[in-house]
Amino acid sequence: MSELWTVIGVAALRSGIVTAAILLGSFSLPVCAQQSTPVVVQPGAPGKPTRTLPPSTRGKLPPSSPADVQFMQGMITHHEQAVEMTALIESRTENKDLRSLGARISHSQAEEIRFMKRWLTTRGEAISPAMPDMSNMDMSGAMSGHSMLMPGMLTPKQMEALRNANGKDFDHLFLTGMIQHHGGALVMVKDLFDTAGAGQDAELFNFATDVDSGQRAEIRIMQNMLGENPLEEKR
Repeated sequence: MSELWTVIGVAALRSGIVTAAILLGSFSLPVCAQQSTPVVVQPGAPGKPTRTLPPSTRGKLPPSSPADVQFMQGMITHHEQAVEMTALIESRTENKDLRSLGARISHSQAEEIRFMKRWLTTRGEAISPAMPDMSNMDMSGAMSGHSMLMPGMLTPKQMEALRNANGKDFDHLFLTGMIQHHGGALVMVKDLFDTAGAGQDAELFNFATDVDSGQRAEIRIMQNMLGENPLEEKR
């Protein structure tokens, strides 16, 4: 009798193992299937439930303000002139402090140009601003280049004087010109944040605030190099 119960027990045990394996397999297949399909969840507004979106859902960038686009396009042109100015340093002065400052400005603004171009391209925007309507513009002013410059940019005459200078004369023209140039960038940032609905994009906001703080610091450095007392700037 005991041998009979042993046989029955072994059979039951084997049956249970087989049943468990079948059940485990039946449950594991859907789990594997679920793991291979991404789940996209959209958080709900405060007090609202989350929503499960289709797996094909793709994130979209928020719409840009026209002022954001114009700021980036204009700042690219602005930065390009600063890089052009710093490129003159090596052949026109032996001032080590000025060379060091120029390398810093050239590197940071070249990196920022790449960022701004990437920001615009990602959003399907042109790198350069559209040409303005010339029909009602005084062409003598437009052709002189003055009316087309971003705030603080050096005029063609100022750039020519910088190219023709050497030694201490170059140092002075470069520092005063770059202070003017940086001051124009601060104006552009202020105008951006003064425009309703502009500057809300997180990347652009961080970039513009970095430009503001970085160029204020460099202005103070250049004022010290000129022997001036840096004035407390109004924000």
